[in-house]
Amino acid sequence: MDAQKLNDILENFSNLEEKLNNLNSDNFSDYAKLSKEYSDLKPLIDRINQLFKCEKEIKDLDELLISEDEEIKAEAINEKNILLEKKQKIEEEIKVLLIPKDISDEKNAIVEIRAGTGGEEAALFASDLFRMYLKFSELHNWKCEVMDISETDHDGIKEVILNISGESVFGTLKFESGTHRVQRVPETESGGRIHTSAATVAVLPEASDIDVDVLEKDLRIDIFRSSGPGGQSVNTTDSAVRITHIPTGVVSQCQDEKSQHKNKAKALKVLRSRIYELERQKKDEERALSRKSQVGSGDRSERIRTYNFPQGRVTDHRISLTLYKLEQILNGENLEEIISALVTDDNMKKLSELKL
Repeated sequence: MDAQKLNDILENFSNLEEKLNNLNSDNFSDYAKLSKEYSDLKPLIDRINQLFKCEKEIKDLDELLISEDEEIKAEAINEKNILLEKKQKIEEEIKVLLIPKDISDEKNAIVEIRAGTGGEEAALFASDLFRMYLKFSELHNWKCEVMDISETDHDGIKEVILNISGESVFGTLKFESGTHRVQRVPETESGGRIHTSAATVAVLPEASDIDVDVLEKDLRIDIFRSSGPGGQSVNTTDSAVRITHIPTGVVSQCQDEKSQHKNKAKALKVLRSRIYELERQKKDEERALSRKSQVGSGDRSERIRTYNFPQGRVTDHRISLTLYKLEQILNGENLEEIISALVTDDNMKKLSELKL
């Protein structure tokens, strides 16, 4: 590994410590920012110090290897081999810690699921995905809130928007963005033919008003009567809200609540996250024009995964991973296995670009 680069990191950390110690405690904003930077860097600093200590011990043992005492020499060789293994392990840990972090990974997420091609069968599949993410969230002790939902008359879902909050939600779910395809025999199919349908998933980092400053003058707000099956009381008043962000053309709407005020608040949260994701993608493209990221362009038309019911398999096309655990994945139980493989693959790609 590049010793100079590691020494530079140690020096920067030392300067950060000094800033933190000399900072006025009244300056809460700067203190919080520096403290976060400090805690994020600390594991890397600990590993670098361990590496340098390990290298010094190996160097000390090299001096014993020239000893004429065969017993001392044999013991030194044995200890050196142990230290070389330890050194290799520490270097691998340092490489992983040096992978550039996505600042959005720790954020909550807005998850949008929409039925694609395939009519009612696509809407039923969107409903399956909706339940999969609900169950996956439960397993991670995340809070899941339905921001807006449009259902069909046959238990399908045209569109649903979820706000999922908890630890590192966006970092875990971001690889779910794209087109999910299902292959199965619909209940209405008398001939037993397999149909192919699709649903799209978009995972956006939840943006706060600090992340995105949305000005009231830039918004067009339309109020209309909610629509949906059943004729519930939610549909009897003009409570649905559609918000258009004029500078970007981004639109968000919510009709899930009876209260116009609550619908507006939810629609604003989704709008802010969509604008934030738009800006995030622009920055990503500027930073990495030469590299196609693992999640692709984020284009929702990009097919990422196929769920084949007759064979009981799920295939993620980005990493050519096939698991014959369809039921467990749709129950949220084995989705983690796919996500972990995608994260590992993404880290390996990023590692290959690091000059260490």
